[in-house]
Amino acid sequence: MGSRSHKNRKTASVVVALTAAATWGGGAHASGFALMEQNASGLGNAYAGQAAAAEDASTIFFNPAGMTYIGSRQIVGVVHAISPDTEFNDKGSTGPLPFPPPIGHPLGGDGGDAGDLAIVPNLYGSWEVIPGTVWVGLGFGAPFGLKTDYDKDWIGRFHGTKSEVKTININPSIAWKANETVSLGLGLNLQKFDAELANAVSYTAISGGLIPNSEGIATVEGDDWAWGWNAGIMINLTPATRVGISYRSTIEYDLEGDVSFKNRPAPLAALVPNGDIKAEVETPDSFSVALAHQFTPKLQLLADYTWTGWDSIQAIEIFRDNGVGLNRLELNMHDSWRMGVGLNYRLDDAWKLRAGMAYDRAAIRDGRTPRLPDEDRLWATIGAQWNVSKQTAIDFGYAYITTRGDADVNLPSMQTPTADFPTSLPRGNLVGDYDAKVHIFSVQARYSF
Repeated sequence: MGSRSHKNRKTASVVVALTAAATWGGGAHASGFALMEQNASGLGNAYAGQAAAAEDASTIFFNPAGMTYIGSRQIVGVVHAISPDTEFNDKGSTGPLPFPPPIGHPLGGDGGDAGDLAIVPNLYGSWEVIPGTVWVGLGFGAPFGLKTDYDKDWIGRFHGTKSEVKTININPSIAWKANETVSLGLGLNLQKFDAELANAVSYTAISGGLIPNSEGIATVEGDDWAWGWNAGIMINLTPATRVGISYRSTIEYDLEGDVSFKNRPAPLAALVPNGDIKAEVETPDSFSVALAHQFTPKLQLLADYTWTGWDSIQAIEIFRDNGVGLNRLELNMHDSWRMGVGLNYRLDDAWKLRAGMAYDRAAIRDGRTPRLPDEDRLWATIGAQWNVSKQTAIDFGYAYITTRGDADVNLPSMQTPTADFPTSLPRGNLVGDYDAKVHIFSVQARYSF
């Protein structure tokens, strides 16, 4: 890859910071900050085997080759309500300055529940354009994002207060049924990141102590459109057994936006000016192998293994428009994996029951921050499908997700110096752990015609 791509592998934008912050604050994901919530029919199975399930038009996201299994024309609409609970437990944190008020800053509390209810929609449509041979489709969703928001006076406010990202993914796709055994699919992903990152700033430290007990909020906003691709293959090993293999590419973004400082004392305007920012990011690629096996006419097994290349993100680096470094956050992310298993049971012609479990390996295993208190996750899910008529089906799903253990945080007050970021402001030592859990409720309507 070229030098620009190499730099992307080493740096990440504000968008990554925001989506990373949402890992437990704003919703439930695969590893890192990727959102699994792309349909409700798969939620009841903990999204196990989605690259092979091909149950409805949402296969456009998981494996576009699956469109060859779902009939001539279909529309699917989905709504998810994601309710996270994220709480920090302090275990000896300190403030950014060695002075108590009135010179230094109040230490602050634990930040309250950093979670925030999120509503995430998806929409899909597929159409058989050449009978028995070629299908086209279009999907809309949010593959990354959501939100976290701490109390403004919390103990870790100099590391982060509010983080929010909104994403849009437009996914036109095509599928070809080569024969009764093999189908191939390809999709284009047009994706937008729209992000905001805020944290407290010590104006006392910036002024060298000349302005006592003075702090404000720095807010960075940035957005960009970029594109990537996804592809998949479906293989019928036997009439009862199907294997799906899918891949989603990396996507490179050139973020542009601005930074603003709230409650900034007038004498510091030249030292911390408002202005434009820029950053680069390369989001990770992913690869999934999935199985769908029909044990009996009533009982189906789903399973999968998914790998995600998170080590493309080692640090978040945000620059002013003139090239001067503004902020850097070390993440040291690792490649991660996910395994899931699910069961579907056909109760009768009208009802199908679902259950599933999954294990998500964390992308960050040390150096956690309040923007990404990542930890291994356990999924337990149930769901059901109601066939209202031959054309219409309604899916319901519920998931409970919890961490395998506490997500420990131990951050130094000063950042590690680099060539672009030789100095940094003190932020205080943040020491503690997180308790986190998430409830997800999803509903989906499918209409075939």
